[in-house]
Amino acid sequence: MIADALARLIPMLGRAQRGRHLWRADRPLVWAHRGVSAHATENTLAAFALAADHGADGVEFDVMGCASGEVVVCHDDDLGRLAGRWDRVEHLPWSTLRAIPLRGGGTVPLLTEALEATGSLLVNVELKSVHPGRPSPIPAAVAAILAERGVRDRVVVSSFDPVALWQFHLAAPTVPLGFLFELDVPAPWRAIGGLLGASSLHVQHELCEPAAIAAWRARGFAVHAWTVDDPARLAALAAAGIDGVFSNDPRAARTALATAAASSSSPS
Repeated sequence: MIADALARLIPMLGRAQRGRHLWRADRPLVWAHRGVSAHATENTLAAFALAADHGADGVEFDVMGCASGEVVVCHDDDLGRLAGRWDRVEHLPWSTLRAIPLRGGGTVPLLTEALEATGSLLVNVELKSVHPGRPSPIPAAVAAILAERGVRDRVVVSSFDPVALWQFHLAAPTVPLGFLFELDVPAPWRAIGGLLGASSLHVQHELCEPAAIAAWRARGFAVHAWTVDDPARLAALAAAGIDGVFSNDPRAARTALATAAASSSSPS
């Protein structure tokens, strides 16, 4: 398609339109961070299944490849924190990985299973780079799965790694990108999101001061803050114009945002 070819050649072309579902309407979007990880083991099907009932607008989770080539959902490079064993995910075949019980319940799921568990919610797929800056087959594999499942209209694909985002963009040029950065990322490096054609910036919440949010939004980026559970901070971000927040407890986040909105609209 002509639109795909143009977007592939000129990443910034149409980036705002691609990410139109990432801008706030009457309130910030609430993302279930690794699913409803305050009430279920992170990045498991149980955590994703809770998201709708807990008021989340979308679900965020992390993906990487395992030894047999499948795209799996896991945040850490190894299983030490979640399962008490230090095997690296990239070194385990799916047949082994799927049988390892995680602390708190559940197992590592496939991307295909995670997409099914999210129902009709928005989805933020974060590409984890086991070897940052190196090309990987995973971005193209993720693009193929999203196309096969027909979910591109409710997805944003994000990463800290510009190479991973660029690879994904080449494979799926009309899917919106989110560029992640944190406190220790130098300011010039943060600008790379625009060059990649990112529709949104996913920013450590301590960096999300009102002036910064306004400046990023003025440049056409939706701005989403991570990871925020404190009610006072949620209220401050909402007042500053944030487009979305990643929270471990979406229900509590929704309550905090509603309380803040009611307070701001009440006569003094």
